[in-house]
Amino acid sequence: MVFYPQERIGLFIDGSNLYAAARTLNFDIDYKRLLELFADNGHLIRAFYYTALVDDQEYSPIRPLVDWLDYNGYTMVTKPTKEFTDASGRRKIKGNMDIELAIDVMEMADHLDHVVLFSGDGDFRRLVEAVQRHGVRVTVVSTVRSQPPMVADELRRRQADNFLDLQDLQPDIERILANRDDRHPLPNGNIMPHDADADPDILESA
Repeated sequence: MVFYPQERIGLFIDGSNLYAAARTLNFDIDYKRLLELFADNGHLIRAFYYTALVDDQEYSPIRPLVDWLDYNGYTMVTKPTKEFTDASGRRKIKGNMDIELAIDVMEMADHLDHVVLFSGDGDFRRLVEAVQRHGVRVTVVSTVRSQPPMVADELRRRQADNFLDLQDLQPDIERILANRDDRHPLPNGNIMPHDADADPDILESA
């Protein structure tokens, strides 16, 4: 990891994108360890986590994670999903958070030295370029060790200052469940289930 102790760091996590990458690599993320990893490598200013929520569901599988993150050092940015029917008549749910993420990155740029973007979406290339013009370094976190790779080549090779493969971070951020009690507690005293960060399969990110 190419970080400096005096750097002001901001984390911007595309929740569905990061979840998909971790699932492809077959491990679960311990978000407390993730936060500590970057706090140990610089001056962590803010950690944003972006996800869309299905409001009309009685229970959302991602809600326990959202609640836990909100109480444990993350700035949560959520919005309701939108339902639509595709050309085949199938019900789809769209939950794109790109605009929210881009606005926050630009607003925070003058207060940061280093942006860490957890997404491999090539649409963020122009955002990265704009932030770099403010003198901010940008590290992209995703993976090329999946088939197909989860990160766009134009983002990883042609724009980002650094690229971190999620698999290389696995030893430092993987959730390890030694026993049933070794799980994140929720604010209400319950335990966050092992699959609490699962996104609904019908959720579309684009």
